[in-house]
Amino acid sequence: MNIPNPDEIYPNPDLKEIVFIKNVITRPNIVVGDFTYYDDVDHPEDFEKHVTHHYEFLGDKLIIGKFCSIASGIQFIMNGANHVMEGASTYPFNILGGDWANNVPQMSDLPLKGDTVIGNDVWIGQNVTILPGVHINDGAIIGANSTVTKNVEPYSIVGGNPAKFIKYRFSVEEILLLEKLSWWDKDIAWITKNISNLTTKKINVDNLYKLIES
Repeated sequence: MNIPNPDEIYPNPDLKEIVFIKNVITRPNIVVGDFTYYDDVDHPEDFEKHVTHHYEFLGDKLIIGKFCSIASGIQFIMNGANHVMEGASTYPFNILGGDWANNVPQMSDLPLKGDTVIGNDVWIGQNVTILPGVHINDGAIIGANSTVTKNVEPYSIVGGNPAKFIKYRFSVEEILLLEKLSWWDKDIAWITKNISNLTTKKINVDNLYKLIES
């Protein structure tokens, strides 16, 4: 069986604009699943540059599942970008140094949003910005040039600035079966055998039951 090696940087050596992200990250606070790729003609190996304001002492993580497709221009804005908002001013005096450095806000004063979590089989279009603490669930599609400010439901399509719900990709019953199938957790031989069933074959309840039972 000849399949892309999930432990290689470039799944296709002839297409250097695509990298498997998990093999180019160095930060312990970024976790990425197998076969998730970033596509960018301009140094896709520098994926971490698209994860900004990400400081280990804040404790937040960027967690991305398996088999996600992420287009160029992605920006993950993490919790370090948030300013204290309870007082009269949001200005971050302490980071400018001098005597101001003594006025460090407590962690409890910061509007921390928690981990940013991207599910499995998520497709993120070009020039998307994802704000801190957002959860994008399995099978979702994010339209190009969107700013995602709140959680995205499984198998839904969102777009715009701020991103708004457009539609579900499938019926409620089909989505429940897709979640039960969780095809990304199958072994790679099963996935390879069923690529056409997973991609070009029209989704319906009967077909999903067959896949679940196969």
